[in-house]
Amino acid sequence: MKSSAARTGPRSLEQATTHLGLLAEPTRVRLLALVERYELSVTELTRATGLPQSRVSTHLARLREGGLVADRRAGTSIYYSMSDAARRDPVWMAVRGAVDDRVLADDAAAAERAIAARGGGGWIDSVAGRMEHHYSPGRTWEATARALVPLLSLGDVLDVGAGDGVMAALLAPRAASYTCLDVNERVLAAARERLSAHDNVRFVCGDMHDLPLAAEAFDCVLMLHVLTYSASPRAALAEAARVLRPGGRLVAATLRRHVHHDVVAAYGHVHDGFEPEALAGDAHAAGLDVETCTVTSRERRKPYFEVVTLVAEKRACHAPS
Repeated sequence: MKSSAARTGPRSLEQATTHLGLLAEPTRVRLLALVERYELSVTELTRATGLPQSRVSTHLARLREGGLVADRRAGTSIYYSMSDAARRDPVWMAVRGAVDDRVLADDAAAAERAIAARGGGGWIDSVAGRMEHHYSPGRTWEATARALVPLLSLGDVLDVGAGDGVMAALLAPRAASYTCLDVNERVLAAARERLSAHDNVRFVCGDMHDLPLAAEAFDCVLMLHVLTYSASPRAALAEAARVLRPGGRLVAATLRRHVHHDVVAAYGHVHDGFEPEALAGDAHAAGLDVETCTVTSRERRKPYFEVVTLVAEKRACHAPS
């Protein structure tokens, strides 16, 4: 039976010290770093680390008992990978995020050579079912986003809190018009320079709580990571709804509610994030029908901020409550 040591909730003192003990041994950290990235056999782990097979097997058994490693039998072979619970475990993420060692890089390179020597599917087989956790050349989220953007047809877009225009540079070619709004003139100047080649982009200096824009002027309003800068997010959402055409859509991304005031203060945040239910309620009150409002990602480094994504459509008969 697997131990509960890798669970992400609170632990007893005994569980916590056992868990910390597992991660306090360099060989086990090396093995975990490998099975986080690849699904490997004992033989492949032995080749990758240069350690005796008996030592590798002993440490794998300890990690499996601790719930940090899972195994899968394929024919006569057994392959080891990091358990799903361990991938989300804050103690492991803290250890992994703090370690940058040449030994780990060498282990990874040797593991890739061992996988290549398998034949068959090679690397693809080793990451099946966990591909989103692994890097492969050219396969990044940015590259994927840029490949998919041409499928969009956005109409007239308002980007609230557009900053220096990074998102506009990606999306403006797919919009009929693109309005970059920000309260900071300096970042708007940087956006003008970045987007000088786009003749469908305009720049407006203004406050999200009192948009200097006509009602029902946009098909899409983006509020990407701006609501934590708002002392009155309901007012900001109401303004976004006002400038949307009936049937137009709001897309917002923001932090989930947290207690890390000291971390976000350096970035000028004035709001400590939103629970999805509360944010959906505020959008509904602004005259929007919520399509989705849920946590869509969690950062892998401390303090593990979570991001809430809201997608909502303006009702044909706007009657804010």
